[in-house]
Order: sequence, then structure tokens, then C-alpha cells
Amino acid sequence: MELAKHDLYRAQWSVLHYLWNYGTATLVELADYQSVEKPTVTRTISRLEELGYVEHIPGKDKREKRMQLTDLGRKVYGVVRVTIDEYEQEILKGISEEEQLEVIRIMGDIRNNIRE
Repeated sequence: MELAKHDLYRAQWSVLHYLWNYGTATLVELADYQSVEKPTVTRTISRLEELGYVEHIPGKDKREKRMQLTDLGRKVYGVVRVTIDEYEQEILKGISEEEQLEVIRIMGDIRNNIRE
């Protein structure tokens, strides 16, 4: 996929995307967002820390590991976002905005059904 051009996996991109939109997050919040177990997110975060894309920030609770994007992480997010946007435009060519919104609604319903 397009992420491979940037040496990123989907789980890593998902973390970068979440942190870009929400600023900071705990590992538990990221695990909930990705619908995975905390150890899975821990491995993803460790790799993103090694790459210099995310960093731990001190919180009130020492047991809570809160993460945020580094300057490099924000820069990488911007570059990858352009690639993703171009890819999305290409694959959605000829599909009306109304049809796209309907698909998003349906996929949301399916996701909710799975979680029940």
C-alpha cells in the first residue's frame, strides 16, 4: 500500500493519525482506538519511539504512559498525509460525495454490529 513508500505499517500510521488529531494519548486510549490489546500498541509505540516520531510526556500518574508526536513525527505525518490524500482521490474517482458518505455510514453500522 501507499504507507510502504514511507516505511510505515497501518498500525503505526493509525497511531500517528490519532496523535495528530488529539495531541496526546495513553497506551490504553490508543489500544481502544485500534481495537487491539495494550501489548500490541506497546510494540507499535516502541518502534515509533525508535524512529523518533513519538515521545513519552510526563503525566500526573507515573503508571500512565502518555505519548505525543515529536517535531519529526509531525513532519512525517504531513508528508505521509499528502500521499494518503492523493491515493484516496485516485481510488474514489467517479464516486459521488453522497455515495462516499453513504458507504461511511454503512461501514460505521457494520463496525458497531461487530462490537456488540
